[in-house]
Amino acid sequence: MSMALIGAVLIGLSLGLLGSGGSILTVPILVYLAGEPEKLAVTESLAIVGLISLFSAVPYARRRAIDGRRVLLFGLPGMIGTALGTALSAHLSGAAQLTLFAAVMLLSATLMFRPPPARTASAGQSSASQPSAGQSPLMTAVQGLGVGILTGVVGVGGGFLIIPALVLLGGLPMSLAVGTSLVIITLNSATGFARHLSLPGTAEQLHWPLILTFSLIGVGGSLLGSRLNGRVPNVALRRGFAAFLVVMGSYVLATNAPRVLHPAPPQAAVLGP
Repeated sequence: MSMALIGAVLIGLSLGLLGSGGSILTVPILVYLAGEPEKLAVTESLAIVGLISLFSAVPYARRRAIDGRRVLLFGLPGMIGTALGTALSAHLSGAAQLTLFAAVMLLSATLMFRPPPARTASAGQSSASQPSAGQSPLMTAVQGLGVGILTGVVGVGGGFLIIPALVLLGGLPMSLAVGTSLVIITLNSATGFARHLSLPGTAEQLHWPLILTFSLIGVGGSLLGSRLNGRVPNVALRRGFAAFLVVMGSYVLATNAPRVLHPAPPQAAVLGP
C-alpha cells in the first residue's frame, strides 16, 4: 500500500505541475498497486480525480482565471457524454476497459511529447469571450461530448485533451485554460461517478477510505506541484512524464489486450463418472 500512496502523491504533483495528465495515472495505480478490480478502479478513479480537480480549481476561481462560457459550451456536453460513456462501460469487460485505457495513455504521451502551446494571457484576451473563427460553439460541444464519453468509459479526466482543445482550437489563453479544464474535469468526473454508483452492486463495493486517502494525498501533492511550478523546466518535465506513460501504457496494453483477443472460455461444469 505504501507504493500506492506514493502513486497518489505523483497524481497530485503532475496535476499541479502540468495542469493535466495526473488523472491518467489513477486507474493503473489503483489496479496494480492498490489491488483494486478493474471496473471498481474506474469508478473510484472518477471520485478521486473529481475531488482533486475540485480543490485544485479553487485558486483559479479566486483569481477569476476560469472561463465560465467555455465551461458551459464544453462542460455540459461533456457531462452528457460521460453519462453515455458510463452506460457503455457496463457492457465492457474490465480487460477491455484497461485496453482502451492503455491506448489513451499512449495517445496522451504522444501529445505530451509535443511542446506545449505558447500563448500568453495578453495574446488571448480577445478570444476569451468567444471562440476563435476556426472553432464554432457546435464543434466545442462535440469535443466536450467526446471527452465526456472517454471519461465515462475509462475513468480519466481528459485534461490532456481538454487543454489543447481549449487553447489550440478554441483560442483560449493558457492563463484561463488550466482552471477552465479543472472545472470541466470536476463536472465530468462527478457525473460519471454518480452514474457508476447507480449500477447494481457498485456502491456496496466501493472502498471509501481508499478514495478519501488518495484524494487527500492527491490534493496535497497538487498544491505542492503548484508551488513548484515554474521552478522545473516544463518541457523536460512533460517529456519525462510522457516517457513514463509510454512504459506504463505499454505494460497495461501487453497485460490486457491478450485477455480481450483470447478471452478465457467459460468453466465447464464437472460431470460425475
